[in-house]
Amino acid sequence: MSSSLELNDSSDGRDLSKAPGAHSLAEILSQPECWSSCLASLSQSGTLERVCDFFGDADEWLFIGCGSSYYVGLCAAASMIALTGLRARAIPASEILLYPELVLTAAKKCIPVLISRSGQTSEVLKAAELLRARSIPTLAISCAEGQALEKLASLTITLPAADEKSTVMTRSFTSMLLTLQYLAAVLGQNLTHSESLSKISALATPALRTLPDRIRDFVGAHHFADYVCLGQGPYYGLACEYALKVTEMSVSYAQAFHTLEFRHGPKSIVAPETLLIFLQSGEDCEAESDVLEEMKSLGGTTFVVVNHANNLVRAAADMLVELAVDSPELIRLAPSLVPGQLLSLYTGLKKGLDPDSPRHLSRAVILDDEPAKKPEHAAL
Repeated sequence: MSSSLELNDSSDGRDLSKAPGAHSLAEILSQPECWSSCLASLSQSGTLERVCDFFGDADEWLFIGCGSSYYVGLCAAASMIALTGLRARAIPASEILLYPELVLTAAKKCIPVLISRSGQTSEVLKAAELLRARSIPTLAISCAEGQALEKLASLTITLPAADEKSTVMTRSFTSMLLTLQYLAAVLGQNLTHSESLSKISALATPALRTLPDRIRDFVGAHHFADYVCLGQGPYYGLACEYALKVTEMSVSYAQAFHTLEFRHGPKSIVAPETLLIFLQSGEDCEAESDVLEEMKSLGGTTFVVVNHANNLVRAAADMLVELAVDSPELIRLAPSLVPGQLLSLYTGLKKGLDPDSPRHLSRAVILDDEPAKKPEHAAL
């Protein structure tokens, strides 16, 4: 993968670290190194062991966040179910604030996990206060130490190495996801997955190394009016995040659907200027491949992310990203997000925007009834 050091100068003496999107690109490219750093720090600190001791008897896990953090929760919930056999689900923080009776079930011990990159997101803080008032212990995960969320939660996992300078979440998303997956593997005593997670940086780097140039060239050669992001199971949360990244970084219209649901009405929008992004759950998933083939036959342009492509997928993909990561499927979720981050970045740059600072967005979503202050970290 290209080094972020390559952003620092150019042949005409310009400081490319100040160019539009420079922070986002550097943060996207830094992810494998960041993953290794975060997981190594967790292993050395004993944080996950303390979490397991405190919450090891949970019957259900409830992941709570806003925006990208909610989509982290969708992926984490799927991983928790698969690796532990326990019940798990994800909700936007607003749901527990507006409809607590629909969210808080009769599970003997439900553990809410409050997800916020900054530890300052207003709706997550209000959810933490509601849970605390009901004497429900909570776990928080954040990329900033000493923030308000840490004071409200029973225990907190912090990943300061994963925080970003740019507005939108990139490496913080994948790092928090991998951390929650590692927690699930430890809780489920799943040695295969925990070992694979510890090696994910080395496993994913070869496939990611050539992506920036390939995706930049693809974006440069096409113009799209609509973006549709498709995924099933644990990949649905990634599809949602793909759509959000495209929207944030490039001010483009993007939607997310479960892959097989797309043919039930939404496929009416398919045209050559529609980019259909398929997050394939496996090279042998015939049902997903059938949808890919159908959308290609309707004239859509296809962008496929898969671990290994079979002949049908190769024939139907206009842009093919093969991860070739030798690991269990769940471990590939974080690397699967990188192509979408780069697609969003280069689409924004092509439109003359600065993906580091998308319009109408700030680094913190703080509601009007919160004390006025200037946040140092992003809220999502």
